[in-house]
Amino acid sequence: MRTLTLCLTFLMFCCFASAQNDSLSQKITIKLPSTLEKAALVNEIEIPIQSHSETQSVDIKGEFWDTTVYNPYKNTITEFPLNIKFEDSTYASPISRKKIITSRYGWRRGRPHKGIDIDLITGDSVVSMLDGVVRFARYSRGHGRTVVVRHYNGLETTYAHLSKIGVKVNDTVAKGQYIGKGGNTGNSRGSHLHLVTTYKGEDIHPEYLFNFDETNTMRSKDIWVTRKWTRPSYHSSRRLSKLALYETKEEALASLEKQRKVYVVRKGDTLSRISQRNNTTITAICRTNKIKRNSTLRIGQKLILEL
Repeated sequence: MRTLTLCLTFLMFCCFASAQNDSLSQKITIKLPSTLEKAALVNEIEIPIQSHSETQSVDIKGEFWDTTVYNPYKNTITEFPLNIKFEDSTYASPISRKKIITSRYGWRRGRPHKGIDIDLITGDSVVSMLDGVVRFARYSRGHGRTVVVRHYNGLETTYAHLSKIGVKVNDTVAKGQYIGKGGNTGNSRGSHLHLVTTYKGEDIHPEYLFNFDETNTMRSKDIWVTRKWTRPSYHSSRRLSKLALYETKEEALASLEKQRKVYVVRKGDTLSRISQRNNTTITAICRTNKIKRNSTLRIGQKLILEL
């Protein structure tokens, strides 16, 4: 018994001494004798120490945490470009089946479509793409049964038209954790998942942030978002926009200088065809040239396209 007490005292001393000596290397080294009789045989165990800054959690509820409204940032002013950082390089697919996008972010039937629609069958499980906390989980006008998860980098992902909500507000969820079942509630034409990505109230083109293929990867761990990627009027819901990724603030600011192109109208041209060929929108063409959507185009007419 006396030998055991001496060994325990020795271990506690070693632990304390190692913690003092290794404070800069962020680890504790404990030397353990293999047996009480053969103390010469020593095993070493290293235990890493995390600093307070590493273990301190991010308070994502600190600002604009409202569990009763869809967009608590409605009356705030956003400065561009926005910088969004990701800790991980991959996300969890919100559905288990292959992701088929049936409608993209952009202008659709004369209205802004502020997310992407992913095909599913009513009852399919829907999971959170990233770690976070549930900020909103209730029926929302237009979106039907809706879950909004705020993530630790400030990004929020919205999962709309659900048939069932499986979480409550203030629930902490992990990447890939179940949050509800897909459906067709709200203003929806057929069962699908309406996925929206927002940052401080600004809708962001989801495909600018994420690759919606089998890789389930972020497009970058450090992304700068310009106003173009938050305005549906610059995009068409029928096709994928040309994605120009900005990974530095300098690249984002340089992109704000619009490139202008003079287009000469040819036989058979329509505003729709011109917009599709030049990766722009009819709204942008009309705005720049001060014409209406139903204006008659003349062969040889010059149009200014801002690309």
